[in-house]
Amino acid sequence: MVLLAVLLAVLGAFCLAFGAQRQGSAVKADTGGLALNSTGLLRLLRNPRWVFGLFLLAIGMCMNAVALVSAPLTVVQPIGAIALVITTVVNAKDQGIKINRPTVVAITACVTGSALFVLLAVTVTQENHRVDVESELTIVLLLAVVVGIFGSLAAMFKHRMNAFVYILGAGILFGFVAVLTRIIGKQLLDPNGAFLLNVQWYSIVAIVAAGVLGSWFVQSAYSGGPPDLVIAGLTVIDPIVGIAIGIIILDELKPDVHAVMAIGMAGAAVIAIVGVIVLSRHHPEVTKRKKEARKAAGRSK
Repeated sequence: MVLLAVLLAVLGAFCLAFGAQRQGSAVKADTGGLALNSTGLLRLLRNPRWVFGLFLLAIGMCMNAVALVSAPLTVVQPIGAIALVITTVVNAKDQGIKINRPTVVAITACVTGSALFVLLAVTVTQENHRVDVESELTIVLLLAVVVGIFGSLAAMFKHRMNAFVYILGAGILFGFVAVLTRIIGKQLLDPNGAFLLNVQWYSIVAIVAAGVLGSWFVQSAYSGGPPDLVIAGLTVIDPIVGIAIGIIILDELKPDVHAVMAIGMAGAAVIAIVGVIVLSRHHPEVTKRKKEARKAAGRSK
């Protein structure tokens, strides 16, 4: 079962990588690096490359979900991080970009930091098999605040938000979505046999709202940055947020955890997030866009 989970995780990583690259190149070609709007999104729905990328992403997420059910998190989650490496290589070849040293360092930090964070988290956490209504409502209300903050930023600074802000928002939003999805899954499988009657309506609304805004942020990040940055955000920020919610709100931290472990987790998270920041600033595609923008500004003067 574990071998099957590993195989699915690897295949899922490839699907996520190629799916992100297909969608990223389609969005970039459609927007020319400008902010994505609703009209552009409708055009993308008729773009075969973008639709094929969406299909690959859906397959990859399904494979990863099955892998997570079939094997321990410590086995599956680090494998998912290789999607970042694959995306970087594939995108570099597709766009004719040479991968520079800061990008290699950033990717190494992302993969190492996120894998270390997950490995440490598994040793200090325990699954909460029954989440009370108060904890679930707390998560939903906190998510409402997050949606309000990032939604307001997107509305007010649409043309000034960079790719990192978009992918930070997407990572946080999908981290909440993952936690609520897990809670709802447990409610549906509750032995009391009530199925949908166990599910709270506000959790469904919260997942839909966060999912829609998070998806919009992902597509907007494609228009302003490379697809590897999107994968970095979703494979680094998403699990960190999900595990943090489990520890802080769902009381999944084991008793008597040594302070050294907490410091190690914090350090690993910082390393991974710094890797994402460095990638968003020094990726060759990002630096190329900055140079082109400076030249365009110089010509306009």
